[in-house]
Amino acid sequence: MNIAFYLLPKDEVKYLNPEATMRQALEKLSYHKYTSVPLVSEEGRYIGTLTEGDLLWKLREAFEKGYDEVLKTKLTDVPQRINNISVSINSNMEDLITLSTDQNFIPVTDDDGHFIGIIRRRDIIKYCANLIWKKELTKD
Repeated sequence: MNIAFYLLPKDEVKYLNPEATMRQALEKLSYHKYTSVPLVSEEGRYIGTLTEGDLLWKLREAFEKGYDEVLKTKLTDVPQRINNISVSINSNMEDLITLSTDQNFIPVTDDDGHFIGIIRRRDIIKYCANLIWKKELTKD
């Protein structure tokens, strides 16, 4: 099945510009109670996914540089420990199952690499559950 049916569009997704600061990222993650957010450039391209772990590792530098100084760090200077993979809008749900084991959401891009939304892990699980239930019903 095409993933467009399950797409949470960009205008409903909380994301950050890579030029944002760590303070802005921490505030957004905290406010929305997220553990990760997509990074989307000014041009609308998916750059990567920032996780709370990425921020925590960078915050270790606060002991050396000072907390206020570290919070001014641009997200482009925060190493991403995990490379979350994006998929094309032309992908099928079956293509996302393996990715969803390691990612809370799957970023979706158009043919030009522009970020257009996400597919949440819970929607992939619901899709798989529906397949299993349908299969069980046809057995009976």
